[in-house]
Amino acid sequence: KAAEQKRHVMLIGDPGTGKSMVARAMTAFLPKEELEDIIAYPNADDSNTPHIRVVPGGKANEIVKAQRQEAKKKKEQQSSFIWSFALMILIVVSIVALGPGLFEGNWEATHPEWIFFGLIFVVFLILIFSRGALMQRNSLHGVPKILVAHEKKESPPFIDATAAHSGALLGDVRHDPFQSAGLETPPHQLVEAGAIHRAHKGVLYIDEINTLSLPSQQHLLTAIQEKKFQITGQSERSFGAMVKTEPVPCDFILVSAGNLDALKGMHPALRSRIRGYGYEIYLNSSMDDTDDNRKKLIRFVAQEVKKDEKIPHFDRDAVGEIIHEAQRRAGRKGKLSLRLRELGGLIRSAGDLAVDKKDKVVNVEHVIEAKKIAKSLEQQVVDRTIEQRQHYRSFKITGDEIGVVNGLAVHSADPSMSEFSGLVLPIVAEVTPAGSESEGKVIATGKLGEIAKESVLNVSAIIKKFIGRDITEHDIHIQFIGTYEGLEGDSASISVITAVISAMEGIPVRQDTAMTGSLSIRGTVLPIGGATAKVEAAANAGIRRILIPKANLMDVLIEDKYKAKVEVIPVETLPEVIDNALVGTGKENLLKKLKAMKPLRVTGKIELESEKKITTAHTKSFDDETKQLDK
Repeated sequence: KAAEQKRHVMLIGDPGTGKSMVARAMTAFLPKEELEDIIAYPNADDSNTPHIRVVPGGKANEIVKAQRQEAKKKKEQQSSFIWSFALMILIVVSIVALGPGLFEGNWEATHPEWIFFGLIFVVFLILIFSRGALMQRNSLHGVPKILVAHEKKESPPFIDATAAHSGALLGDVRHDPFQSAGLETPPHQLVEAGAIHRAHKGVLYIDEINTLSLPSQQHLLTAIQEKKFQITGQSERSFGAMVKTEPVPCDFILVSAGNLDALKGMHPALRSRIRGYGYEIYLNSSMDDTDDNRKKLIRFVAQEVKKDEKIPHFDRDAVGEIIHEAQRRAGRKGKLSLRLRELGGLIRSAGDLAVDKKDKVVNVEHVIEAKKIAKSLEQQVVDRTIEQRQHYRSFKITGDEIGVVNGLAVHSADPSMSEFSGLVLPIVAEVTPAGSESEGKVIATGKLGEIAKESVLNVSAIIKKFIGRDITEHDIHIQFIGTYEGLEGDSASISVITAVISAMEGIPVRQDTAMTGSLSIRGTVLPIGGATAKVEAAANAGIRRILIPKANLMDVLIEDKYKAKVEVIPVETLPEVIDNALVGTGKENLLKKLKAMKPLRVTGKIELESEKKITTAHTKSFDDETKQLDK
């Protein structure tokens, strides 16, 4: 729709989601109209203001060719005149020098050296006129220069101006080192069209548009508004700064692209122009897992093979493995990843392995092996770090411990990538007498981020609600072991509360069990991200049972080699977590307490000033809702 209506578009999304492919495809949907060639002509009145002429597409070459032929004829005529003039001079000098000897027989009066000097003079004269700058300048002066040219019936242009400097984007005038004494090049011959002019009647694509300088963005805005832009020298110290052409047509569709951070460095007026006369689109990083979309992925595999031209085609099972990998990288049930650049890298890696093994077709074994080597640099570093930590394991996978839980986390050094590396995160809790007489504290260590700190603070509310204990007499210490790079997110919530309950009640936790999941203050287990990577990390560590949120059960797409190693247990509530994680004699009594415990009414002192202003009507409404919840 944007292409058919010639609207500007801003594409925002994760890297590798096909922004440039979308922009290139727009050229196929542009309205059918004749392309135009642009020519620069000399200006007899003001040489520093070349004329600009627009002709139908394909005509510029014919016009300039005819002008060059005419200039060539003039040059040949001038050369003939010079040769004739030189020959005449040589004849006259010869007659004067040899005349007495030829006509009077007085050879002593002849001057043959005059012929030698005359010959030197003629050669010098020919060099001056035939190779001199004056003749060269005259031969170029009347010949126009093509700025933009197209072939007949050519498709609309697609110009990629990503990371272009101001001269390449807006046009420039080349510097002329010979600027006087008849040695200068005609100014119109120095003019160079920019990307905005070459995209006339087509699409101009600029990725990471925020990297353009603000002056360039302002000039780009002017070009969009006026549909024409003068070409001048971009450097103040260049001879081209004195040259400024007539307005050059630049009627194009702007397709700008970038990540979410691109909006910060973008000129507000330029973005407003795009939003007012076009569309702002946030691209999806995944698509629905349907038969039609799977066929599109199959077509994508074939396109990548054909475009590469160095790898063999994929068999049915290999394509199926690519689709399975797209499901895994989507990270959500019923979705396929749209990070096509990463999938393309996997396709080429599998193809290279097939070529290395001299196989004529890529099979599923090649794809599986390629997954190990087609990882990003950041993920390789993470995997190596995890491998080194396994030699100094800080967690157990057998037996039971009080206050110790094997949590799960993911590590992604580059948030723009769809691949994650999972790791086992031991969490230890201990309950001690309060250090203060007035209140107990929740103390967490392990270089936690803001969200992680806030999730830990919810422990006190959950303990009050489900355990019914007053924690003002206790300090709760929570240690996240091995979080040297920091920890962010709330996916360790059920691990934290399980460790705290175990330490507070003295009930052991199964060490062959790992868990991940967020937790609301009402005791509901909430979904998290990176479920597949976390389950695979636990399987690699030798853990046999894994608790995950029930909402994430369909998101777990682990490799076949892990399926027989682990048991994935979905949980929805805190009592289900406790039932599957704790062991020992006190477990049953704790579960009965959890199931029988009702939400506690907080009757303590209100400390927030805003809460003191709650009206009587609001208080009555809260009481009514609480009674209904109890019922």
